[in-house]
Amino acid sequence: MGGQGDHRLMPYCTLQDLIDRFGERALVALTDRGAFAQGTVDEATVDRAIADTDATIDAYLAKRYALPLTPAQPLVKDIALAIAFWKLHTHAPDPKVEADFREAMRQLQQLAAGTMVLAAAGVPEAPGTGGTGARLTDRARPFTEQNMKGFI
Repeated sequence: MGGQGDHRLMPYCTLQDLIDRFGERALVALTDRGAFAQGTVDEATVDRAIADTDATIDAYLAKRYALPLTPAQPLVKDIALAIAFWKLHTHAPDPKVEADFREAMRQLQQLAAGTMVLAAAGVPEAPGTGGTGARLTDRARPFTEQNMKGFI
């Protein structure tokens, strides 16, 4: 699929993922916007929605995770599908699509805040975003008769 940024190996979701989730007929209805209906999915329109979706996800996760997330984790793919499908609507979407979009955005906010985490292997946190507790590094302290005086 064209239209993705050069930094990304794979988008978080694809046209085929959208077709599998929502059906080709729904995508034709949302993307066949020309003066004369072609009866096919306009891939350029889908590519734009996916690129915008990837940018949104990356903006939320940039401080917490090393980007791009490859391969896309199932949760991120689910979030991407909800956002991309919502973005394809030029008019007010039905309540289910709106609710799915709002849930996806809530999950992105939780991932960004660290109240929800991507724990799958291959999803490293960005540097400096580890735990919040105190961490100390000190020299080794071997147990000797001298430093254990009073305990031995």
